[in-house]
Amino acid sequence: MPFKASFPERWRFQASVLAPVVFSLLVTAATVSTFLLWSTADLDDRTLRHEYELAEHILAEKLAALPHDQLSVANWDDAFEKTALQFDPDWVHKNIGRWMHAYFGHDRTFVLDEADQPIYAMNNGHRVDVVQYRADEATLRPLVLRLRTRLREGELVAYAGGAGNAFPNVTGITRLGGLPVIVSVSPLAGESGRLTRAHGEEFLLVSVNDLDAAFAKDLARDYLLEDASFSRLPSFSTHRAQYPILDMDGRIAGFLEWTPNRPGATMLTRTGLALAGGFVFSAILVFLLLYRLWRSSSALEQGRVEAQHQANHDILTGLANRARFDEMLGRAMIARRPPTEGIALLMLDLDRFKQVNDTLGHQSGDDLIRTVAQRLSNLTGTRDTLARLGGDEFGVIHHARRGLADHLRLAEKMIDAIGKPFEIMGSEVFVGVSIGVVVIGESDTDRRDIARKADIALYEAKSAGRNRAVVYEETMDELLQNRRAIEAELREALRRTDQLSVAFQPLFDLKTGRITGAEALVRWTNPQLGKVSPVQFVPVAEGTGLIEPLGEFVLRTACAMGARFPGMRIAVNISPVQLRNPRFAERLFDLLIETGMQPTDLEVEITEGILLDDEDVAAGSLRTFRGAGIRVALDDFGTGYSSLNYLKRYPVDCIKIDRSFVSQLDDTGSSIAIVQAMVTLAHALDIEVTAEGVETEQQRSVLTRLNCNTLQGYLLSPPMTQPEIESLFQRAYAPQPEPAPV
Repeated sequence: MPFKASFPERWRFQASVLAPVVFSLLVTAATVSTFLLWSTADLDDRTLRHEYELAEHILAEKLAALPHDQLSVANWDDAFEKTALQFDPDWVHKNIGRWMHAYFGHDRTFVLDEADQPIYAMNNGHRVDVVQYRADEATLRPLVLRLRTRLREGELVAYAGGAGNAFPNVTGITRLGGLPVIVSVSPLAGESGRLTRAHGEEFLLVSVNDLDAAFAKDLARDYLLEDASFSRLPSFSTHRAQYPILDMDGRIAGFLEWTPNRPGATMLTRTGLALAGGFVFSAILVFLLLYRLWRSSSALEQGRVEAQHQANHDILTGLANRARFDEMLGRAMIARRPPTEGIALLMLDLDRFKQVNDTLGHQSGDDLIRTVAQRLSNLTGTRDTLARLGGDEFGVIHHARRGLADHLRLAEKMIDAIGKPFEIMGSEVFVGVSIGVVVIGESDTDRRDIARKADIALYEAKSAGRNRAVVYEETMDELLQNRRAIEAELREALRRTDQLSVAFQPLFDLKTGRITGAEALVRWTNPQLGKVSPVQFVPVAEGTGLIEPLGEFVLRTACAMGARFPGMRIAVNISPVQLRNPRFAERLFDLLIETGMQPTDLEVEITEGILLDDEDVAAGSLRTFRGAGIRVALDDFGTGYSSLNYLKRYPVDCIKIDRSFVSQLDDTGSSIAIVQAMVTLAHALDIEVTAEGVETEQQRSVLTRLNCNTLQGYLLSPPMTQPEIESLFQRAYAPQPEPAPV
């Protein structure tokens, strides 16, 4: 009688063999699917990077081609004779202007005499009046002058004598008519050396290639950049790639946009059958793996050791991971140590790491984390424990002989080390580090409580301005509880309509005394907490992600007010968190359209901290705002170390002198000289000046004498409710009485 397994035996077989196999198949299927998604996304990213490199190559090739095209006629005896010696306009048009257009595709060609005056002009293959050069002269003149300087220095003579490697030329990208163009300027010289002119008095050949729709069409055809186009501002579309075109001075002259190729997404839609095959392959692989594991106990043991190492170490840096760190912290707290030895927990978090990751990519972010880990390892001792706790967060268990002083010394060394530049994939990257320090006492036994205190100190370090170390104090617990209470109540307030409001503090023209607008200020009245100061709840909102809905509430209210009173300037403070969002500019324009407010009536107030943390993002957004007519004001001016530098580098319409300077204005105080310097500098740069916090007649008198533009403060008016400011605006709209006849 054949053996027949009983039901319990079959169940045990299925449970012990089939269940692991099925589970392995599911894991394999999930792994294959995950890998497929990752690989297709990576393929799209690589393709996009290639297209960016292609766009850069196209522009570089075009920049190199234009002077090469000019050389065919610029270094030619006949061209020299028919222009500089016996000017023949018909010959010039046929052999230079029409030739450069028909053969090389140059859009405009000009010939300038020794005084840089146009004697010939061509536009799209047709000879035109030289007056057309005047429309572009202001833009082209810097390139002409640059070449003139080089010619006077003998560069053409050096080339003719064999000392120069290249024919003199100035080529660059600039903007004409709102779109980028490539301009090349070359001297007209004889190739034989028989025909010459005095240094710097050569006739010049100017060629212009428009980066326009026709050129974009050629790119789409020749380089497969789909729907390529050139624009003055980026379209902000997630379906379009944008490559910024920089002029000779490094400023943005325009953008090359195209629809990127997404081979990964296309492949993903066609891999259903391949995925099924991968599943079958995974099933076979699982069975083979089970078989090999059963036969090779040594391989199993090796795998166990490797798994144990990975369980205790971070794969990216090789440092201890969070689990290992917690274990070492627990051991350090219960271990006996000499009375003279102190131990502390340091929690570290990198500042501005997200910007590096978003700008340069995750690979650069990984390289940065590895380099940071190496620098920190060089500073810690053999008895210390350094771990990567996840993301850009690190932890250190530090043993020291002199207690807190040594702990703080190590923290300062770490801040200095991380503050130095990092060389990542050919780019220089700057980050900082915030550190929370908690000293572990003899009675401390709960490692979770110690870690919580270190996190609180780290939070305080970031709140205090980042790039610093803060030691935990017991009072911080109470502050944290207050913040959590404010956060919970603020979330509820944002869901309601009866707690948050916007007050408006008027702005007055100093010369006329008339109201010119108002600054929007958020106010919060809570049933339990009463009136909560913005100084308390705005930092909490910024740290918890609530600043964006709160800021949009203020912006919407301000835009609605500005729409009802056109001509009145409405100023709104913008948080760094808001400006860091790449969709913020788009949302701001949506609110302007929705409410009907004129962009020229809106003024966004920023602090230099925004520029410090997110220089590229901030500069791009500010230029977009300025291009639409929105005013930009730099708030709290004079309180930062680099305000003057920002005035040179970023588009600013107004500076607001911080109230700390205004409050100290008197007839003998040194603040008068400081404020005078600020006003003089701003007016020299064609920037308006607003003084905030004006509370006394003496302050107003001094500011009047210093020629300030706008005043704001309790002396003139406290913040008003919406009905009150509307009444004040309506009175300002009323016609003013004529002065009585003398």
